[in-house]
Parts: sequence; C-alpha cells; structure tokens
Amino acid sequence: MDREHVYATMNGEGSLDYEVYLNTKALLSCQKDFAAFCNHDELQFQTVHQVEELWMKLIGYTLLDVDDYLQQENTNRVVTLFRRVHIALRLMIEQLALLETMSPKEYQEIRLQLGNGSGQESPGFRTILKMPAHLWQSFRTHYLDRHALTVEKIYNSEYSHSDAYMVAEALAEFDELFQRFRFCHVQLIQRTIGLGAKSLKGRPVDRLMEGQRVMFFPELWDVRSQMTDQWGGRYGVVRDSIGAH
Repeated sequence: MDREHVYATMNGEGSLDYEVYLNTKALLSCQKDFAAFCNHDELQFQTVHQVEELWMKLIGYTLLDVDDYLQQENTNRVVTLFRRVHIALRLMIEQLALLETMSPKEYQEIRLQLGNGSGQESPGFRTILKMPAHLWQSFRTHYLDRHALTVEKIYNSEYSHSDAYMVAEALAEFDELFQRFRFCHVQLIQRTIGLGAKSLKGRPVDRLMEGQRVMFFPELWDVRSQMTDQWGGRYGVVRDSIGAH
C-alpha cells in the first residue's frame, strides 16, 4: 500500500456536502502532520483525547437542557436526555481501552510532547465538574421541596417509583458513570506510567485519587446505607442461614 498516497488523501478535499457540513477539512487537520508524530501511537493518543473532548462538549450541552427540563418538571425529557449523557460516558470509558494498546515506552515518548499538560486541564472535564451542583439544586427545588418530598421519602417511606425517583436514579447513574470514568483513567495511568513515579511529584495522581472519592450527589448514596441500617435494625444485621430452616 502506498503510504504517502493514503496520507495525502486521508483528509479529503473538503468540498463535498458531507465534508462541508461536518467541516472535515478542519476536523481532520486537528492532529499533527503524519511526518511530525514522535511514534506511530501518537495519532491514536491525540485522536482519543480529542474525541473525549467532543463527548464532554456534548455532555455539557445536554446537561444544560436537562437543567431546563428539571425546572419544568418534564420528566420524560429529563430521563431521555440523561440516557444520552450515560451513553456518551460509557463511550468515553470504552475509548480509554484504546490507549492500553500502547507500551509504557511508547507513551513516555508521547508524554515528552505534552510539556506539563495533563487531563486535569481539559476544558470539558473542568466544565462538567461545575454542573452537578446546579442540577441538584433544580432537582431539589422542583421535584422535592415543591412536593414536600425528601430523598428518604421517594426511596423508602413513600416509595412509588415516582417521577422524582426516576430522576434521582438518572442523577445517580450519571454520578456513577463519571466516577467509573475517573477510576478507569487512574487505572490507565497506573498501566502506562505508574502511580508511584517520582517524576509525577505526587500532585496529579493525588488529585485524581481524591476525585474518585467525591460523589456529585452524596444524598442519593447515603440513603441506601441508611435504608440498609434501618432494615438491619428491624430484621437483624446477621440473620439465620436459610439452611437452618
């Protein structure tokens, strides 16, 4: 296969309607020129991270709509749009596996091209981190306070699989998937550069590990522990084996 011919044609001419609408000429020029790559894995590295930024842009844009529909109590739209967010987050998680096809040596060569950059500087990531507080306030105001409900009521004492419950579960899944993304990212770092490397100076890894311990919506997770403790107090923390009966 003529590698130079493929390189010359891969970005297209940018003149066909499909190319114009998707702005493929600019999109496919966002990566380094082929001759400038430090190794054959650098295109993959740039592509994965650029696609992740696009998914996070879509997630942030969608969450703005979710917030509007929360304030309207339009539960069907909220749940549908959260499903879009959940799918995008799963795709982000799955894409990280591509980077596991690099050897640690190849990644070190790419890392030299990054300067002092890290994923903590991602505009999409930093934007998404700011959004859950606004979502929670809208949920609390319009689904809980307005209807004299609490998290405990919708999950336990007045449980009816209501709209408030459905939205709460969509919030919880968003929270869970984002934390899963963070966990998989830490695993990727461990696999490529190690978590104990002195050259990391501890700080980037410490921030990542700390982020894993922070939930967006702690009330939605705390209620499950509270319910389990309540049931344990009623039925016994340790119950007889079913074989004993």
